[in-house]
Amino acid sequence: MDKLFHLPTLILIFAVIVDKLLGDPVWLPHPIRGIGLIISSFEAPFRNLPAISERVKGILFFFGVTSVTTCCALVVTYLFMVWFPLPLVSEVLMIFLTSLFLALKGLFDAGKEVEKLLLSGDIESAREALIALVGRDRDLLSKRDIQRSVLESYAENFSDAFIAPLFWAVLFGFPGLVFYKTVNTLDSMVGYKNEKYLHFGWFSAKMDDLLNLIPARFSALLIVLATFLLLGATSAKRAIKWILSYAPKHPSPNAGYPESALAGALGVRLLGPAYYEGKLIIKPYIGEDLGTDLQMAISFSRKLLFLAGLLGVIILSIVNSLKLKLFTFGF
Repeated sequence: MDKLFHLPTLILIFAVIVDKLLGDPVWLPHPIRGIGLIISSFEAPFRNLPAISERVKGILFFFGVTSVTTCCALVVTYLFMVWFPLPLVSEVLMIFLTSLFLALKGLFDAGKEVEKLLLSGDIESAREALIALVGRDRDLLSKRDIQRSVLESYAENFSDAFIAPLFWAVLFGFPGLVFYKTVNTLDSMVGYKNEKYLHFGWFSAKMDDLLNLIPARFSALLIVLATFLLLGATSAKRAIKWILSYAPKHPSPNAGYPESALAGALGVRLLGPAYYEGKLIIKPYIGEDLGTDLQMAISFSRKLLFLAGLLGVIILSIVNSLKLKLFTFGF
């Protein structure tokens, strides 16, 4: 049983290295796309269930999707970690498969593409490239708006796309990793507060909030630690102060923590009002504008988040090893 819900620490570490080196190979069908196809194919049948409310349909839809993907993850784990006759080959396969559910390199690469276009002066193409990072309307964004959007995405997705997947992998192995990414994908596909998904996607959005509750705050702590190591005590104190001041004001119960931490570390102001599908959404500002050069901030933020990620891997690897000892002693 422990092999089904535990990924060896070395597999996690090498998966992070593979993600850093390779990211998501474009020639390989990505498992997240498979999860997305399951979500898309399940939506209509569950919406057409008779005589129950949209919220109940959405709850059943959530458990239908997550049951299928988690069962698939359990089968894959059993085949590779228990049944497979060649341990070294199975471990290499698990390393590569696990790396596909991490997206730190993909996140940074998307930001670099926007950064490159801004440096060349091609604002219109930079707006188009920003679609890989944010969901807001981009037509009217200025250069500074685009730069702030990149920093916001870096902060939020550092938690969602890297720390949170590792966190759930440590707690529940590969099935925990797949369950988290399924919920995260559900939120990105049906968790909107519009007429179509307000009730049907409500439960998926709430579950995503719940699963990110600890990882988001842990991510903020890691950013503070990395800030202290790279920029010193003053910037780290400011990051802590801004987390306490601004994170609770964020419309998301989780995103405000890593965003406030990064804003405080760099001395920038993030978030604020933005258009979504042509509608102006009033969001509070996170942090204060201390005159930081945003172009330099974007470049430096990658170093900062890489160090924060490294610290996270070290801490989670220790937790993973302690968890294995608990399994070994039968707790």
